[in-house]
Amino acid sequence: MQKILVVIDMQNDFIDGALGTEEAQKIVENVVKKIERHEKGRIFATRDTHGENYLETAEGRHLPVPHCIKGTRGWELRQEIAEQLSGKGAEVIDKPTFGSEILAQRLYELAEKEETEIELVGLCTDICVVSNALLLKAKLPEVTIRVDASCCAGVTPESHEAALLTMKMCQIEVC
Repeated sequence: MQKILVVIDMQNDFIDGALGTEEAQKIVENVVKKIERHEKGRIFATRDTHGENYLETAEGRHLPVPHCIKGTRGWELRQEIAEQLSGKGAEVIDKPTFGSEILAQRLYELAEKEETEIELVGLCTDICVVSNALLLKAKLPEVTIRVDASCCAGVTPESHEAALLTMKMCQIEVC
């Protein structure tokens, strides 16, 4: 049984940058410990990735706060997270929107070869974590998918809880 860890968007802009929150700052240490304990070579991470034209995109028109612009400090993974991921041989996937079809396809290919469990952690519970969890559940309906609530934070505590409930309702385990 392969156990895969997916670290969603643990980037500076979501922690203490343009869209940072106190709740996001509080989970950094938990995520670092989660990565430390995970098997090398079985970790994926995503980076929310936008261009200079972000405000002209559909997302930018709905959320007019430039963030995660490729090449900026805000786009980079938090330093202690990046160091752990690098040491564990993690594959980092840049994604232009909430959910990553590339991530879902990579995990689908791995799950075809070996029984698999997937655990997600990261930011933001109510946007990118829930989007990726649901995308993975749709692509891999028989795979156990779990989210560690202590390693996630939402835009608000209320929206974090709402996203966790949504995932539970869709047969994603929340621990």
